[in-house]
Amino acid sequence: MHLHILGICGTFMGGIALLARELGHQVTGSDANVYPPMSTQLEAAGIRLMEGYDASHLDPAPDVVVVGNAMKRGIPAVEAMLDRDLRYCSGPEWLHENLLRDRWVLGVAGTHGKTTTSSMLAWVLEDAGLQPGFLIGGVPLDFGLSARLGSAPFFVVEADEYDTAFFDKRSKFVHYGPRTLILNNLEFDHADIFDDLSQIQRQFHHLVRTVPGSGLILHPGRSAALDQVLGMGCWTPRESFGPDGDWSAELLEADGSELRVLFKDEEIGTLAWQQTGLHNVENALAVIAAARHAGVPPETAIEALGRFKGVKRRMELRGEVKGIRVFDDFAHHPTAIATTLDGLRRQVGDRRILAVLEPRSNTMRLGVHNQELAASLAKADQVFLYAPSDLGWDASAIFAGQGERVAVLDSIDAMVTRIAAESRPGDQVLVMSNGGFGGIHQRLLDALQGPASA
Repeated sequence: MHLHILGICGTFMGGIALLARELGHQVTGSDANVYPPMSTQLEAAGIRLMEGYDASHLDPAPDVVVVGNAMKRGIPAVEAMLDRDLRYCSGPEWLHENLLRDRWVLGVAGTHGKTTTSSMLAWVLEDAGLQPGFLIGGVPLDFGLSARLGSAPFFVVEADEYDTAFFDKRSKFVHYGPRTLILNNLEFDHADIFDDLSQIQRQFHHLVRTVPGSGLILHPGRSAALDQVLGMGCWTPRESFGPDGDWSAELLEADGSELRVLFKDEEIGTLAWQQTGLHNVENALAVIAAARHAGVPPETAIEALGRFKGVKRRMELRGEVKGIRVFDDFAHHPTAIATTLDGLRRQVGDRRILAVLEPRSNTMRLGVHNQELAASLAKADQVFLYAPSDLGWDASAIFAGQGERVAVLDSIDAMVTRIAAESRPGDQVLVMSNGGFGGIHQRLLDALQGPASA
């Protein structure tokens, strides 16, 4: 079968392409952003990529067009698809009908931590010898790719609440049919498609409705927003994690790098691992519980997490120059920013943290979280905020009164120069963005290194 994917270079749709190719299908795709690393990953899998969305990309007609959620009416390829009455579907629909229907799906949903938690869960199942399939919105370092078929029955999927397609405005995750479901947390986000938290809660409840009575739902011990979702009706056994949860932890190191795992106050084992931060402690508890539902003993899961390498762009150390470390992190919501900074602060003590932020997500660019943004950066010693001319809100006004601690700059070149000039040995430079940020990470490392020797 020939699939043509519109929006193929997005993380999710690129994963669909890799899975379809692994199933033996002919796969081609179109995107306005055909560039590495996704383009090279897809081309290496034998997938032909086309720049833009020209109607000619659908010649000869594919058996099915898989439509990404960034596609809109008026795009030439979309109009041609409809005019020619070609068979089409969304990415989540294709995934369910062609793969998930016959698998034990372990879904990970929530505003924050989906990629890291999904990666942890896939690794625990892999380390236990279960060879799971997965589709994750990032690249787990233990696997080196974002999607694979794996062996039946287990399949781990990052369950995103973003809308499905221009013709299906339900959240993606309602298509997945998980038997094991982790609900990490829930806050207002995606202001470009949701008006308020209650709209997101309604979608989460649609997801809860799809979990069978023989399944398991895992949720935080403390979350008013998720308690309200579950209060709308729940027909599935539940276990909680974190403070006041069935699964809890006693920190043996303040940064969360070592902890004692407990189930209903009974000690299960001790986890010593590379991850830090209280958010990752809770992620680990959820993963241990989810893996147990799939048949992995908690002690085995704890040992596996001790070998977990992490995820690209989640507190990923990009390099160290002259005692200055540069990290890359995907944080783009005030809660994620604050949590990431807290984890780093617990790790590095009183060493200086320089936070570098690009407010790039649709919600950030709309200014929805402006009032929480300054507070979320409180644990940084210095803040460098990228505010291009088309940002849409006055970043300087948000940080008024912060003095020289905060620098608002409209040029990445200027940011690199300023940060390099103000950094000193022992500093931790934390770069946060959900995009490429103009390659600022490597540019910073190069600037810190100084001019090449003649």
